[in-house]
Amino acid sequence: MKVSRLAKRRSEAHEALEHGRITRDGKPLKPGYQVKPGDVLEIHYATRFVTVRVREVPLRVTAATKPAELYEILDSRRDEADWI
Repeated sequence: MKVSRLAKRRSEAHEALEHGRITRDGKPLKPGYQVKPGDVLEIHYATRFVTVRVREVPLRVTAATKPAELYEILDSRRDEADWI
């Protein structure tokens, strides 16, 4: 998550995983899950849901790493619970 810039910090990504805010096939992922190319993940941020398909999983962050090459956004929608 950190390498792909879907989360700003590793601790943020870990917390999201612990609280079940990142799912794959409708099931919450555990912090030890190894993301693979082709995985479709739904991420619940504070006010929105984003669904992404993982294209590539680099081993570490480098200057040449471009987030657009690592995943594609399939869907992005507001969290309707915030509007009630």
